Amino acid sequence: MATDTLKSTTGAGGATGGLRRLLLDNGALTALIVLVIALSALSGDFLTTDNLLNIGVQAAVTAILAFGVTFVIVSAGIDLSVGSVAALSATVLAWSATQHGVPVALAVVLGLGTGVVAGLVNGFLIAYGKLPPFIATLAMLSVGRGLALVISQGSPIAFPGSVSHLGDTLGGWLPVPVLVMVVMGLVAALVLGRTYIGRSMYAIGGNEEAARLSGLRVPRQKLAIYALSGLFAAVAGVVLASRLSSAQPQAADGYELDAIAAVVIGGASLAGGTGKASGTLIGALILAVLRNGLNLLSVSAFWQQVVIGVVIALAVLLDTVRRKAGASPVAGGPGGGKGRQAATYALAAVVTVAIVGATSFLHTGSSDAGNPRMGLSLSTLNNPFFVQIRAGAQAEAKRLGVDLTVTDAQNDASQQANQLQNFTSSGLGAIIVNPVDSDAASNSVQAADKAGIPVVAVDRGVNKADVDALVASDNVAGGELAAKTIAEKLGGKGKIVILQGQAGTSAARERAQGFANGLKAYPGIQVLAQQPADFDRTKGLDVMSNLLQAHPDVQGVIAANDEMALGAVKALGSKAGKSVQVVGFDGTPDGLTSVKDGTLYASVAQQPSQLGRIAVDNALKAVQGRKVEPTVKVPVKVVTKDNVAGFNG
Repeated sequence: MATDTLKSTTGAGGATGGLRRLLLDNGALTALIVLVIALSALSGDFLTTDNLLNIGVQAAVTAILAFGVTFVIVSAGIDLSVGSVAALSATVLAWSATQHGVPVALAVVLGLGTGVVAGLVNGFLIAYGKLPPFIATLAMLSVGRGLALVISQGSPIAFPGSVSHLGDTLGGWLPVPVLVMVVMGLVAALVLGRTYIGRSMYAIGGNEEAARLSGLRVPRQKLAIYALSGLFAAVAGVVLASRLSSAQPQAADGYELDAIAAVVIGGASLAGGTGKASGTLIGALILAVLRNGLNLLSVSAFWQQVVIGVVIALAVLLDTVRRKAGASPVAGGPGGGKGRQAATYALAAVVTVAIVGATSFLHTGSSDAGNPRMGLSLSTLNNPFFVQIRAGAQAEAKRLGVDLTVTDAQNDASQQANQLQNFTSSGLGAIIVNPVDSDAASNSVQAADKAGIPVVAVDRGVNKADVDALVASDNVAGGELAAKTIAEKLGGKGKIVILQGQAGTSAARERAQGFANGLKAYPGIQVLAQQPADFDRTKGLDVMSNLLQAHPDVQGVIAANDEMALGAVKALGSKAGKSVQVVGFDGTPDGLTSVKDGTLYASVAQQPSQLGRIAVDNALKAVQGRKVEPTVKVPVKVVTKDNVAGFNG
């Protein structure tokens, strides 16, 4: 009896230990399962076919980039250039095919070849130039992004229609980006596990000197490794541009960090020697699931960044605990353990489906009755103008009894596409969008149109898609008004500089066009320089300080927003409002305060809080089936010291 009891207890302990070992050996998979279960319980919109496919699409670009980065990290390197290389490759493809008549097939080869060449340059600098990988790829990050802007002249380039199908679906439901992600994942797994170059990656990452002494030609292998990373980045860039129907020179900005995070979350070590494609895929899915779920749960855009950072840190901490506990290597070298790995994934799938199925009963029978639900996707919240749009929209939503979810695209067109897809799949009553780029938002808005969800555009329109209403001021007309204001203040003669907005954004292009149109009527105004300061106050300060060195005799400044104008005021010091007149754009609180103080001569005010209020009002009308005007213009006005006291934006 005692023996039987002892055996039973040991078996139970063995089972518990086995489960603990399973969880520790598969930390990333465990984290993904926990996230899926938690979000399924918290949101009834999460576990739907459309939303799960959205997650796959949203993970695709990051995963493809991360597969390439896996090669580099396994070999104890780092590649910070993949986001810029992705944007450059897509830009080369679109530029050659649409603007120079190159056959599409050849243009695709040129685009992919651009990625390979960029990777070879990285590899050459590292292997033969002896530059640290961090420095070499950081340099390529800047060079690649700069070349994309030079080639495109800062404007999006329409993508060839035949290639844009990569952003479509097969059979009306299966997204092509997901298929491309799966194919590239299989290629990455094959390279890592079944090829000579794959074995070389593990050898170099484990001990580069030992690999060299064993006869491995390390410099040549590094060339191949970084070339592969560049190729995968190019594929990711093509997929991303296909989703946006245009090559955006600022696309994939910061994606290199997501790619590295996905690889590390998936169990690879930055010290090299470990890593696998399946782990990287799980890491990319964790990031996509997390962002998707936080959108659905209406978590503040600012808190989302905090939560994602914490989860990344916890995932890496779990990997550290696993290693200290003596768990099996998450990502060893090629070969071995394939059957056990497949069994682990199968068991994980069964457990997840069972628990998620149980939690789905929490949402069964839930009523759709209640306040109307809307989503507002803003291009950025790192700008007082858009913060005011949010404030006006939230105030009006509260007054009308509307549940409003606000997201921040952080000036990333692809991130905004993800957010709009999340809104569509969660069945909101209406969507309000302030596009990062008018062309890039078209596919997502078309999807909302097909789902029967009313869409209202605010501040900027959406090209090639139907919106129920456009609530906006005229950026071109506002630019003309700014030019007229500075010219008349200078008496029709003088020397000025122009601070432009972020290259590649529609607002920057339209306002610059307005400045140019307005100045045509004043031939006595000489434009000494035009430089971008990215709608940012700090950059406005730096750029203006630099321009003053070359043009100390400047008499006026036009800035494409108040933030850059305030930066210019700081650079000008005592000259601002006296010998140098500065005109801003937007009518933000800080800008109006500066106008009141006399350091900023004027601001072309768009009344952003009114834009937000009117957008929510029109979205509710569309939901209720009432008539909505296709265009609602909010007038701009020049605010100077004479009328600032009576102005209410």
